[in-house]
Amino acid sequence: MSTVPLAETVASLIPRARAELAELVSFASVADWRQFPRSESEKAAAWIADALTAEGFQDVALLDTPDGTQSVYGFLPGPADAPTVLLYAHYDVQPPLDESAWLSPPFELTERDGRWYGRGSADCKGGVLMHLTALRALKEHGGVPLNVKVIVEGSEEQGTGGLERYAEQHPELLAADTIVIGDAGNFRLGLPTVTSSLRGMALMEVRVATLEGNLHSGQFGGAAPDALAALIHILASLRDERGDTTVNGLDASGRWDGLGYEEADFRRDAKVLDSVGLIGTGTVSDRLWARPAVTVLGIDAPPVVGATPSVQATAGALVSLRVPPGVDALTAAEALSDHLRTAAPWGARVETTLRGDGQPFAADTASPAYGAMAEAMRDAYGQEMAVAGQGGSIPLCNTLATLYPRAEILLIGLSEPQAQIHAVNESLSPEEFERMSLTEALFLTRYAVSQSAGQGV
Repeated sequence: MSTVPLAETVASLIPRARAELAELVSFASVADWRQFPRSESEKAAAWIADALTAEGFQDVALLDTPDGTQSVYGFLPGPADAPTVLLYAHYDVQPPLDESAWLSPPFELTERDGRWYGRGSADCKGGVLMHLTALRALKEHGGVPLNVKVIVEGSEEQGTGGLERYAEQHPELLAADTIVIGDAGNFRLGLPTVTSSLRGMALMEVRVATLEGNLHSGQFGGAAPDALAALIHILASLRDERGDTTVNGLDASGRWDGLGYEEADFRRDAKVLDSVGLIGTGTVSDRLWARPAVTVLGIDAPPVVGATPSVQATAGALVSLRVPPGVDALTAAEALSDHLRTAAPWGARVETTLRGDGQPFAADTASPAYGAMAEAMRDAYGQEMAVAGQGGSIPLCNTLATLYPRAEILLIGLSEPQAQIHAVNESLSPEEFERMSLTEALFLTRYAVSQSAGQGV
């Protein structure tokens, strides 16, 4: 298929995609029922199911997964002897954080400075629309040349494993020759990139107790063991003076041999303040993609406003540990739990609870599907495909790799650095959306052509 006509069709579909993305972004689909109503996620799932049905998908279903959320599934049949491609995205999003720091409402898609702003615009509701736009473009040029399964998850950000467990219980449902995960992004805006590795994740809650109740700091401070101070001591032990992660039993000396990440570029992307240094040793790529990294996500402690002169009896924190390919996430979680307990001062009582986990992933970049993707990206962007790692986790990847060891898995998406996913003012580049939608349409065509009849699932 010629690139130019297909590119023109994709371009003509962008206004529709923007309008639909605005609808999808309007749902506050955070899969944490303590903060957001379940109905917002249910409405987002229903919207996607309706969209798939309208595109002619069969067997469209809202799958009730073991963690209490819903994933959306649909099957679009192609030629009988064609291969099957599974397209993945997720509709759940991160909380908006400090809504006052957003320059426009987080759940209202807003165009500003040439970008579309809104929670989930890039991660990963834009991925849902990327898949739909690619398929719609192909329909206008003779139809979709292969069998397509779509799965859109409802709890990826929470790491609660609902879709992984469901897939394990229904192993035939997501079987495919190739799987395209639309939840990654280009290394740099305008640089076509596939992600070859993902770090795994262990999410650990730690609780510290030292007293039966709070005490007056003037009367008891200086001898009474302070739980908050104990917690701070424990958390400080997770990094050394250079900023390297120091969880006992985990190797922090890995090396990344692929695409490099210049420090100046990283400082700009991460918006590091002037005069503030980066943490850790080795290259930036080593630290992001080849080594474990611990982050304190939150602390339960009295806020400054309204604090009383008290020695705290209890304190808690939520800790994220990212681990590179080659490290088992559950083994790493055990090491983290042991470290947190061992580091407690004064005999403080420590309880740890694993709140979520996901295994790391490494792809086979020499597979035929990667060759088809390289051609598609070259034609869509006019430059060669880059291969990079990603520090984040997509827990489903290893589940799919285990269930379907012969399937090729590619990770692409819209979360380039300027998107600021998980932060305030998350946004999507319309130009990147258009080129990635074209890339996916070209890939599906060229992958179908490259596969001989009879090789499909």
